Amino acid sequence: MVDSVIFDLDGTLWDATGTVIDCWNEVLDRHDGIREHFTVEGLQSIMGLPTPQIAQRLLPYLSPERREAIIDECFRAENVFLARHGARLYPGMEEAAQALKERVPLFIVSNCQEGYIESFFAGNGTGGYFTDWECYEATRRPKGENIRLVMERNGLAHSIYVGDTQGDRDAAQLAGIPFIYARYGFGEVDGYDHAIDSLLELPELIARI
Repeated sequence: MVDSVIFDLDGTLWDATGTVIDCWNEVLDRHDGIREHFTVEGLQSIMGLPTPQIAQRLLPYLSPERREAIIDECFRAENVFLARHGARLYPGMEEAAQALKERVPLFIVSNCQEGYIESFFAGNGTGGYFTDWECYEATRRPKGENIRLVMERNGLAHSIYVGDTQGDRDAAQLAGIPFIYARYGFGEVDGYDHAIDSLLELPELIARI
């Protein structure tokens, strides 16, 4: 029996790419030698990756030090913006979270920067649904290890992870827990234990597992 649900954030609970794209490009405009602006599709393609991989994917022609510094600046700017304005929650997110919370505690583990999950809470008023959370920048550990960290910290034995990318599936496997594939998100996966096409399907699925 499932005793907790752990979520990825981007592509699973919300899609902030259309909201923050202008914010990211404003940062680029402050730097010489940048050849392009980012696109929504480009941001969606890197969601779920750790910061060094995001920087390499988006700005491969810059030195590692410079590109990571620019991406970090983008992250800080988006944290401020999202905390003030929020972003698009996937349909049914709050209804599903409320129904699930009445059954099991909810958690978030994301490969994001520090402050990003808190911006999700502040901008959309969603913090009350979640018991604990962890991010890559706080620990510099792979997502699978951060899932285990949250489980150990909260005394969880039978968690299930909900995400939308191959990296999420791999993280669940590393953590030794089942994976629910959010098919409505950004990515594709090579296998899963369960799948949903809407967050509204999740409470009933968890009740059956």
